[in-house]
Amino acid sequence: MNGLGSPISIAPMMDWTDRHCRFFHRQLTSRALLYTEMVVADAVIQGARERLLGFDAAEHPVALQLGGSDPAKLAEAARIGEAFGYDEINLNVGCPSDRVQSGTFGACLMKVPNLVADCVKAMKAGVAIPVTVKCRIGVDEQDPEPALDALADGVFDAGADALWVHARKAWLEGLSPKENRDIPPLDYNRVYRLKAGKPNKFIGINGGIQSLEEARVHLDHVDGAMLGRAAYHTPGILAGVDAAFYGAKPEAFDFAALIDAMADYAAYHIEQGGRLGHVTRHMVGLFHGLPGARRYRQILSTDATRPGAGPAVLKKAFEAVEFGGAAAEAA
Repeated sequence: MNGLGSPISIAPMMDWTDRHCRFFHRQLTSRALLYTEMVVADAVIQGARERLLGFDAAEHPVALQLGGSDPAKLAEAARIGEAFGYDEINLNVGCPSDRVQSGTFGACLMKVPNLVADCVKAMKAGVAIPVTVKCRIGVDEQDPEPALDALADGVFDAGADALWVHARKAWLEGLSPKENRDIPPLDYNRVYRLKAGKPNKFIGINGGIQSLEEARVHLDHVDGAMLGRAAYHTPGILAGVDAAFYGAKPEAFDFAALIDAMADYAAYHIEQGGRLGHVTRHMVGLFHGLPGARRYRQILSTDATRPGAGPAVLKKAFEAVEFGGAAAEAA
């Protein structure tokens, strides 16, 4: 299965989109493309690969996001990712954190589009699966018009299969990573102009998309919409993705079956030495807006984190939620 060309994807988010989060999101949508957290190429090459790269087969289609700036190392890490079974390799050219800058990768690579192109070319030569890039519209004092064009021209000429654009600048000095997600103004029109100039290339948009309705509006202008914090904090919206964007039959989502699946998954994780909280921390916002959601959150935020907590805690939390017709469908 290959997710390239998927109109909806879930953004790679550090400390959030780990394997447990992705398995959970996959229970809500069978079609949206999922992304890993960014993994540094050096870590892939030298580190504990199963811990860093392992994932459940149910997660497909799933893409591995890599961080780095050395073409040879990125090519090797991409080959390793392909061997693990990932459907796509994505290069991070958008993360503004100090840790990323110190490693000369992430958003600072917007300043060296030729190097990014070299990285993409090396990765494409090393794998048969798609290679994509996720970037910003620019960094610091760059003019987003020539900066984004230069990056896009370089990576597509090097063979990139898609470009996802977070429609904000990144300020490498003066703003924290958290502030970089909110303070720089969104400029969706800049991404729309990029797509208009490259009608035959896959260009997706990311940044501030709060609902499926907003995603649909973007898809009038670009090829894909990437959901980030909205998908994480209110994951129930993902239950409508398959019907809204992939032609699935609209029907009330079976949240009871979802909880059963996650309880079984959590039980296996615990058997392997993990903790319930590793899984349930991603599920806290599932029933946002429904009666009983507050109690559900309380149980997962307290009982699920206690030593020895098991899947029964998850089912107890679910029992606190009150469903009712359309409300359950809209969750």
